[in-house]
Amino acid sequence: MVISHGAITFSDEKNRCIEKIQRELGTTIQALLGDSTVVEILLNADGTLWVEYLGQAMQAIGQIPTSKAEALIYSVAAYHNSTITRENPILECELPGYGSRFEALIPPVVSAPVFTIRCRASQVFTLADYVAANIMDKHQKEQLEIAIRDRKNILVAGGTGSGKTTLANALIAEIVQAHPEHRLVIIEDTAEIQCSAENAVLLHATDNVDMLRLLKATMRLRPDRILVGEVRGPEALALLKAWNTGHPGGVATIHANSAAAGLIRMEQLIAEATPTPMPVLIGEAVDLVVSIVKTPIGRKVHEILQVLGYSPQDGYLTV
Repeated sequence: MVISHGAITFSDEKNRCIEKIQRELGTTIQALLGDSTVVEILLNADGTLWVEYLGQAMQAIGQIPTSKAEALIYSVAAYHNSTITRENPILECELPGYGSRFEALIPPVVSAPVFTIRCRASQVFTLADYVAANIMDKHQKEQLEIAIRDRKNILVAGGTGSGKTTLANALIAEIVQAHPEHRLVIIEDTAEIQCSAENAVLLHATDNVDMLRLLKATMRLRPDRILVGEVRGPEALALLKAWNTGHPGGVATIHANSAAAGLIRMEQLIAEATPTPMPVLIGEAVDLVVSIVKTPIGRKVHEILQVLGYSPQDGYLTV
């Protein structure tokens, strides 16, 4: 028998595991997971549970016993046919039934169980929403709309919790509206990207199939645009080559604290694939770098850097 849990289908065995995980999450965390304004749920080693609501500072909301936290972590690992032990004390996966990113650690790397749940966005904000919320201005919105219309490759740079994925979702929504005929291939390690395109393929990296391998497979899936949830390793080189060889108009996020730093970060990631520097390729393949930051009063698109190329004498040519 197969039954449905939300948008995901599970066998009886998987469904029983889901029910067990829900019991171990408890009513407080379940309620938070159902709240569209919750960004992250975090448990510290002292048993304190913290929550971050959209646009607000983190706040402590209660305690979770060590035994309960351990049971939850082990159940999540079991669902994914994985194990978490003293020899393998880190678990990175999706929270079953919710699609949220789940990161857990147990001793000896921490003194007691720790986990973080990055909640999956329940709605997609449009670029117009960003302007209305004063996160970006009208000129920035127009820059992005033109770049999407003209099939420019866009890199979204930001620090942890800056809203990179949410902005990427807004850009993808604009792509779907501007070019509904395009076939999108989306690659990520955790299901965070939202896409309403009728013709789309979503690929998820696993422990055995990394993003680099998925990018190579993507070339045979006939994509019009290639979108990557977050570039964080040697797949950066494969992505830029794909963007630069007949698949323009892509979007990817990268962990960097400014637009210029996003280009340097790309260099560092490419260095994991080859010792040969590739600034010319970066200058050719990346057309726009959007920097989003988290400020005390909320998220803000700090700058949009247009990349015109690379010169050995002058470095990256930007405006």
